[in-house]
Amino acid sequence: MELIRGLNGLTEPRRGCVVTIGSFDGIHLGHQALLECLAGHARQLARASMVLTFEPMPREYFAPALCPARLTTLRERWKVFERHGVQVLWLLRFAEPLRCLSGEAFAQLLARQLRAPLVVVGHDFRFGRNGEATAESLCEAGRRLGFATEVVAPVTLDGERVSSSAVREALASGQFARAERLLGRPYSMSGRVVGGERLGRRLGYPTANLRLERRRSPLEGIFAVRVHGIAAGPLPAVASLGRRPTVGGGPMLLEVHVFDFSADLYGRRIEVEFVAKLRDEARFEDLGALVAQMHRDAEAARAILRV
Repeated sequence: MELIRGLNGLTEPRRGCVVTIGSFDGIHLGHQALLECLAGHARQLARASMVLTFEPMPREYFAPALCPARLTTLRERWKVFERHGVQVLWLLRFAEPLRCLSGEAFAQLLARQLRAPLVVVGHDFRFGRNGEATAESLCEAGRRLGFATEVVAPVTLDGERVSSSAVREALASGQFARAERLLGRPYSMSGRVVGGERLGRRLGYPTANLRLERRRSPLEGIFAVRVHGIAAGPLPAVASLGRRPTVGGGPMLLEVHVFDFSADLYGRRIEVEFVAKLRDEARFEDLGALVAQMHRDAEAARAILRV
């Protein structure tokens, strides 16, 4: 998949793509319906398929302290887009110039700069200044400006519309099987293993640590997980995602103890698949009480993962 950055990054060979537009946080079944529609039209028209998306996501720009927890990083979205056959990712920085773009100017961008023959959007599509561009207005603009518009209906599961909010709610309540059904895959986080204080090693539970950086997590607590990327198949593990209140607290950190594994993982990129929540994060009176609970957590995770 090819990456294009910015309004000025679009070059002549990539004009004329069939395009879909959105934040695509999580790339759940509803998003996947857009991608399937995109791929079908791209094949029919013999054009490349393009996803137009944004960093930061618009809701993060408008209300960074109040926006919903992000389900996927850009790198994680990139991997899922690739699996769905997207050929070009056009990444625009969401800031004042883009926020102030009128709906008409945005349609002109698709018609004149991208020269898209067809645009695929969801039923709830909104863009442009004050959200003035809707799926309906984009269809009307396309008829004037020379591109077709396909509006994809919502996807439902058990009578509920599939959405990023529904995925967040399932994760927050520990319903990982439901989150998996909404996503069409298990929920996971990925990142590069960083060095830590090696406290886990001293306590008998060495961990691979992933920083969340600016990412707000939809999860917090202790989990049974599987780790991908360090062996031929996934390895069972127990993980803590939180602020470590017993040892002084700090920024959110994902700490993963892989069972019966001792190799150095520093610098490796791994993917952590969440299987079940064991408990909420808690503060213990001393390290002895913490270690006793870690033993219980490990036993519970082994039982769930059958190892």
